[in-house]
Amino acid sequence: MVLFVALELLTRAELVTPAYLPPASEILGETVSLLGRSAFWTAFWATMQACFIGLGIATLVAVPLGLALGLSKWAHKAAITIVELLRPIPSVALIPLAILVWGRGTEMRVALIVYACLWPILFNTIYGTHHVDTIGADTARVFGMGRTKTVLRVYLPAASPFIFTGVRIAASVALILAVSVEIVAGGANGLGIELQLARELGDLKLSYAFTIVTGLVGLAMHFVFEAIERRRFAWTTQAQTP
Repeated sequence: MVLFVALELLTRAELVTPAYLPPASEILGETVSLLGRSAFWTAFWATMQACFIGLGIATLVAVPLGLALGLSKWAHKAAITIVELLRPIPSVALIPLAILVWGRGTEMRVALIVYACLWPILFNTIYGTHHVDTIGADTARVFGMGRTKTVLRVYLPAASPFIFTGVRIAASVALILAVSVEIVAGGANGLGIELQLARELGDLKLSYAFTIVTGLVGLAMHFVFEAIERRRFAWTTQAQTP
């Protein structure tokens, strides 16, 4: 509220030119108006679809891979060099290659989101697997459980708080990347595409409105995942990010 009033006063007093920053009240009005437009919701669902498909695929890939690398020292040593080589590469830097392979549609956005979301989930899974109490695994072996059952009934449940933390972090990454890719690469529809179009048309109020809404979507996702984490893993301390 204080920030809103300060921005309003700055522009009304012409300390900041409205050509670059319209009054906060006008931006807020544009934001409310934006939420009532069908075109906004079409763009919103296009972006969220890419986010959650990419996040889901990344989870399905990263969790089994993380368990394998966390349980096998040999596999970890064999793969860690390649993983550390690929992880620092920014997903945005792969946009030209992704466009060549998948075009500018949803598939391209999903592929880049999968690449970006893979790492936090993978490393949290490895970290969680390393911190599983070996007493549970030893007990499972004493009772004759095979390797697969031990992983599914001991390691996976024990590492799940760490894994979910990785998924929560990756969800924010997915939204950031989806909007960034849409701004840079364009495409048929999406929040980033609409934001870039508003900028190109010189509609500052609309571009600020899209920026605010995108931030609110990210905040909502954070609270939803945080609530799920508190409810689902209330039996343990909050997982720590490696």
